Amino acid sequence: MIIGRITLSDRASAGIYEDRSGPEIERILRAHFAGDLVFETALIPDDRELIVRKLTEFVDERGCELVVTTGGTGPMRRDVTPEATREVLAKELPGFGEAMRMQSFAKVKTSILSRATAGIRGRSLIINLPGNPKAISECLEILLPAILEALRHLREDFAA
Repeated sequence: MIIGRITLSDRASAGIYEDRSGPEIERILRAHFAGDLVFETALIPDDRELIVRKLTEFVDERGCELVVTTGGTGPMRRDVTPEATREVLAKELPGFGEAMRMQSFAKVKTSILSRATAGIRGRSLIINLPGNPKAISECLEILLPAILEALRHLREDFAA
């Protein structure tokens, strides 16, 4: 399976600090998915047009069944990941974002500021995650059953 992971951060993409979020996504998914996994990776700034292009490339050209983004889901002006994601989706799956906010709210009351979403483009599932590695771990753990089910549905839908 080909999985895309995209870290969205002005500072990490400029080399100001190390991207720890992208590798955390990969660590968790490798621990929970069976079989051979190939990761397509990108570390890009918070730029809506660039995010749209990268999401489209990962799905349409690189054939990623799952694309997971990290970062850019907050309320700041440069946080544009959800808007860019919605631009490429055919169907939005808002339950993913709702579940992450509910899970995180019990521990961090400001987590409701997250605008993360998810959805379908073609035969691919795209999910926005927060930028904090600890939050990534907590969120992915609760989303894994739904991720696996969505991927199964997409495979069946396109096999028919």
